[in-house]
Amino acid sequence: MTSAAPFPSDAPVYCDVSLPVPLDTAFTYRLPETLRRRVQAGCRILVPFGARKLTGVVIATHSRPPGAPAKEALRLLDEEPALDETLLSLGRWISNYYCAPLGETLRAMTPLASDVRHGKVYSLTPSGRDAARQLHLTGTEHNAQEDPASAILHMLDGRALSASYLKQKVTRSAAVLKSLEKKGFVQSEEVASERDPLRASAARLRVEFIERAPEKLQEPKLPKQERELLAYLELHPGQHNLAALEETVSKASVAARSLARRKLARLALEPVSSNAAPPRAPHTLNPHQQAAFDALQAGLAAHQFQAFLLEGVTGSGKTEIYLNTIEAALALGRGALLLVPEIALTPAVAGQFHHRFGERVAILHSAFQDAERAQEWRRIRAGQASVVVATRSGVFAPVQNLGLIIVDEEHDQSYKQQDTPRYHGRDVAVVRAHDQHAVIVLGSATPSLESRYNAERGKYTRLELPGRIEQRPMPAVTVIDMRREFLESRKQATFSRALLDAVSERLDNGEQTMLLLNRRGFSSIVACRACGERLQCVNCSVTLTYHRRDRRMLCHYCNYAIAVPDKCPQCASEYLQFIGVGSERVEQELGAAFPRARVARLDRDTVSGKHDYETILAGFREQRFDILVGTQMIAKGHDIPNVTLVGIVNADVGLGLPDFRAAERT
Repeated sequence: MTSAAPFPSDAPVYCDVSLPVPLDTAFTYRLPETLRRRVQAGCRILVPFGARKLTGVVIATHSRPPGAPAKEALRLLDEEPALDETLLSLGRWISNYYCAPLGETLRAMTPLASDVRHGKVYSLTPSGRDAARQLHLTGTEHNAQEDPASAILHMLDGRALSASYLKQKVTRSAAVLKSLEKKGFVQSEEVASERDPLRASAARLRVEFIERAPEKLQEPKLPKQERELLAYLELHPGQHNLAALEETVSKASVAARSLARRKLARLALEPVSSNAAPPRAPHTLNPHQQAAFDALQAGLAAHQFQAFLLEGVTGSGKTEIYLNTIEAALALGRGALLLVPEIALTPAVAGQFHHRFGERVAILHSAFQDAERAQEWRRIRAGQASVVVATRSGVFAPVQNLGLIIVDEEHDQSYKQQDTPRYHGRDVAVVRAHDQHAVIVLGSATPSLESRYNAERGKYTRLELPGRIEQRPMPAVTVIDMRREFLESRKQATFSRALLDAVSERLDNGEQTMLLLNRRGFSSIVACRACGERLQCVNCSVTLTYHRRDRRMLCHYCNYAIAVPDKCPQCASEYLQFIGVGSERVEQELGAAFPRARVARLDRDTVSGKHDYETILAGFREQRFDILVGTQMIAKGHDIPNVTLVGIVNADVGLGLPDFRAAERT
C-alpha cells in the first residue's frame, strides 16, 4: 500500500531563478516538496551555485524537467513575492534596454541584502577527527593561547562551528584554520542564514511590556537585570528606546532580548520616519498653479498613463502643486512616489510631506543602513506607507496601487546610475508609469533637452509656471569677468572685490551668504613644475584631487587614494604645484578674509552620515553660521529667508568638462 502524496500532482516541481551573477541566463532548481505550493514568481530563494550559496529571484515555476540534473533549492526567504509582476516586467525591460544581466538588475531592485547573513562554517575531516582523538588520548590541555591549532581541533570535535565564533575564542584563528585546511584536517562550507532583525543595535530597537493573562502571571526565575527591566516596563507602559533605557536600567539591552525570547517583553524596530507632525492645510494656489493642478487632477481621474512636463522658474511653487496632486491621488485610493535627485534634498522635502501626510510617508535613500532601507521597503509593500519620497533607486519602491510618479529636477545628472544596471531613473519612472496606467510629472526650472523635445512632439503635456509666487521679483544677477579683475587688481584671487564687499555688507547687517563651487577638495590638480607630471588615478586616468583636511590625494570616481607625495614620482623633483580651487580651499580663504565670520561647509567630505546634512543645514537655518560654502548639495530646494546673497565661484568651470552635456549642466 502506497502512502498518499503530500501535495497534488499539479504542484510545480522546478523553478527558474535569476541570480546576481554577470550571466544573462536563468538557472533551474528542483523544489523540495515543502516549498512546491509556497514558491511564487518574484519571491527570493536561497540556492546553491557552485561552492557558494546565493540569493536569487524566482522568475517562473513549472514541472518541465531540465536537460541536466537540477540541484535542490535550499530555503524560501519570502512568503509573499518581494517583486510583483509589474516590477518583474520592469526589471526585464531594464535588463533588455540597458543590456544588463537580469539577476543583477533584480538585485538592485530589492534593498533586502541585510536579510541574509553569509559566512563560513568549519568541521573536521576524517583525518582531522583522528588527530583530535590522538590529542584527547594524550590528555593534552588545549590552551588556545599556547596552541591554537590543538584548541580548534578540540572545539570542532564536538560540532561544526562558524568562523565568527572561532574568531572570538581563538587568536589568529583565520591563519590557523587556513593551515589546518591545507593539511586536510578541517573543511569549510559557505552558509547563508536569515538575519534576525531584532538583533539590531539598541539605538534601533524599542521594547514594550506584554500584558499577560492572570493564569500566566507566574514568572519563571529571572536574573536580576531582567527582573529590574520587567518591573520598570510594567510601571512605565508604552514603548521605550532600548539605547535610552540603558541610562536608566543597567544592561537593559541584554535583558530586553532575553525577555523577548521568553515572550515577557516585545521588541520592535524603531521607525525610520518618526518625525511626523499634524497635517497642515494647503496653501491657496495662484491662477497658474491652479491651471497646472487641474490638468494633473484630470489626468489622475482618467486612470490612464499621461506624462506632464511641469516647467516653472525657481520659486514658482512646484512643490505645492506636488503636494496637492498627491493629495488628489490619495483621495482616489492610489499611491504616490516622489523622486528627488540628491540625498541632500530628501530631508527638506520629506519634512514638508510629513507635515501634510503624517505617518503615511516613507523615506528611501542610500544614506540609510541596509536594515533601515529594508524596514521602510516593507512598510511600503505592506501598504502602511502610500507616499514615498526617494532618490534614484526609489523608482523600484513597491507602492501599492501606484497612481502618481513625480520626478523633481528631472534634468539632474544624479538620476543616472553609474553601476550595473546603468539605468536612468527618470526614464525608468516613465516606463513604470506607463505599465501601471499612472500619471507622471517631470518637474524642472531648466528641463532636459529630451523632455522639452518630447513635449514639443506631443508625447508629454507641457505645463508652465512663468512667474514666482506672490509676484516676487527674480534675483538680480551680476557677472564678474575675473580676467578684467586681474588686470585691475594685479592679483590672482579666488573672490572678486565685488563679492568680498557684498559678503562684508551682509555680515554687517546680520544677513547670511551662500557660496557655491561645484568642486570638492582643496586643489583639483597637483603637478610637477619641473617635468609637468600630473598625479593621476591608476584606475581612471583622471587627475587626483588634493584634500587638505585628510592629507591625501583622492579620485572622485573610484575613491582610489594615496598620501600626498613629497617628491614628483616621475622625476623626484620637490617642486610640486597645487592648482585649482575646491570647496575646502574656499572655506579656508573665507576664514582668512573674514576672521569673525562663522563659516560652515557642506559637501561629500563633511557629510558622512544621514544626519550630518540635516545638522549643518539646520545650524545655518537657525543662524548659527554666517556663511555656507558647498557644492551642488546646497544649490537646490532650500528656502532660507535670511540668505540675501548667493555667490558662485568660478561659475564657468563646468564648461571645460569632457562631457557633451557640459554646457547644458552649467
